[in-house]
Amino acid sequence: MTSATNSHGRGVLVSVGSSVAFGLIYFLTPLLAPMPGEAVWAVRTVVSLPFIAAVLLALHRWGLAAEVARRIRRTPLLALGIIASGMLLALQLWIFSWAPLNGRAMQVALGYFLLPLVLVLVGRFLYGDRMVWWQWIAAAVAAVGVVFEIVRVGGISWETLVVALGYPVYFVLRRALGTGHLGGMFWEMAVMFPLAVAVVWLNFSSGSLLDANPALWWAAPSISLFAAFALLLYLLASRYLSMSVFGLLSYLEPALLVVAAVLIGERIAPGEWFTYGAIWTAVLILVVGGTVGLTRSRRATGEPPPTTQPIPLA
Repeated sequence: MTSATNSHGRGVLVSVGSSVAFGLIYFLTPLLAPMPGEAVWAVRTVVSLPFIAAVLLALHRWGLAAEVARRIRRTPLLALGIIASGMLLALQLWIFSWAPLNGRAMQVALGYFLLPLVLVLVGRFLYGDRMVWWQWIAAAVAAVGVVFEIVRVGGISWETLVVALGYPVYFVLRRALGTGHLGGMFWEMAVMFPLAVAVVWLNFSSGSLLDANPALWWAAPSISLFAAFALLLYLLASRYLSMSVFGLLSYLEPALLVVAAVLIGERIAPGEWFTYGAIWTAVLILVVGGTVGLTRSRRATGEPPPTTQPIPLA
């Protein structure tokens, strides 16, 4: 067995592990009640920042964070971009924590299903990436579901839109700033760290949350550390796998988020089935088309084709 084959096998296991971990975090988050979503986000940020720093040091990649710092000193306006991307990341981490606590986990999971389709369109129209015929079909099928939902209730839920549209803005901004790596994420977390500390203090200083749920003193940091570990698995998978395989495996996460949402008691309303069905069908088209294309490319050249889909960081 070749080294490349071993690396691919490890990558698949790590990617699946990352998706399972994020699904488990989604399922466990209601155990943190009565913590509000902003408090869960704050604890996660406070725990994740030193964890990311430790990973950068362990992987001998601290230079990525140092280079961003040098660029900020040369161009102070870059700090504004880092703050903006940090706020966008905080928004996504907050809604991922808030939704399971407030009965909106299914709507956020739908946003994660819709996200890859939006990213395909962003790549096509913003960066001129080539789209093959099955990607156009997938986008059209998803659009039918979105239009149906708009006609049915007058719009798509804001939670779905925050994920499906917010992440593309975040990815585009990181690409424009040249901070699309773990060093950039370190500074995105760092700029939000003081606010996170303040939120933790405001929520826990009175002791009322711990009185209501004494397990929070260990459950909140433990789940946050597990979330940071899931992020590390995600990053390792991105190193082991080709982007094509990485992109295809990313569809496992929203599927597991739906499972978690069902397990914590949420259901798809009868009128929503058409919208969910259309988007799931579109995702299935992307997965099947991507798998077939990847297989054919490997048979022809031994190398997987490139893909332009960024993968979300939950």
